[in-house]
Amino acid sequence: MLLVLSTVPALAQGNQDWAKARLTSSPRHGEWVAVKYGNRSVQSFVVYPEVKTKAPAIIVIHEIFGMTDWVQSVTDQFAEAGYIAIAPDLLSGMAPNGGRTSDLEPNKVGEAIQKLPPDQITADLSAVADYVTKLPSANGKLAVTGFCWGGGQTFRFATNRSDISLALSFYGPPPPAEDMARIKAKVYGFYGENDARIDAMIYPKGEADMKAAGKFFEGVIYKGAGHGFMRAGEAPPPTDADIAKSAKAPEAYAANKKAREDAWVRIKAILKTI
Repeated sequence: MLLVLSTVPALAQGNQDWAKARLTSSPRHGEWVAVKYGNRSVQSFVVYPEVKTKAPAIIVIHEIFGMTDWVQSVTDQFAEAGYIAIAPDLLSGMAPNGGRTSDLEPNKVGEAIQKLPPDQITADLSAVADYVTKLPSANGKLAVTGFCWGGGQTFRFATNRSDISLALSFYGPPPPAEDMARIKAKVYGFYGENDARIDAMIYPKGEADMKAAGKFFEGVIYKGAGHGFMRAGEAPPPTDADIAKSAKAPEAYAANKKAREDAWVRIKAILKTI
């Protein structure tokens, strides 16, 4: 079975008004769509790149915190890089009265995500993949990425979808070794040095299992970065109150910020190969 991340307190993500402000100022067209299949409707945020030719698509899988302002903002950033980016709210229909992430109390989101049936997650992602690759402005090529819990789901989805070209997994656990034989995509991993819990799942076993299965895997560990560095490295610098709680807060922020910047250089280079 898939290794899952333990529930993280919702407050760990912090205030995300900065992410909302970035998204609001974006020149790109973003919209919510309902991706329907069977009896389910998956609310998904899609952003279109400003390009003159058909573009590849990338699915963005959210963190354990669900569909947050930052997830929508990073989806826009993938569109800025030239891709039709779509982020499904995998809690669609799972909140009271058929709601989604925004209809749950913040401290209930992680628990709800942990209860999602794996087969439903796969079916939701497959429906979203079918939707986005068939858009008139899409060229049919598909990548997938995800963060934290979504990083694990990215790796896992690559075992269940043969037309994925690239999988970019951010600080998420690998799938079971016996499932890796089904992977067709090139898998790229992004990890923080100060994230031993996840790193221990990847090195050496996860990497060795991928090699034994004859699959492509290339991981990078970013010096001094912690878990969640893509979000933490984009957030505002630590305040005096943060520093009072931890004298190492400025050092950690600087490491996360550099890791995020370096990761984006790598992301853009990888996506050019699709």
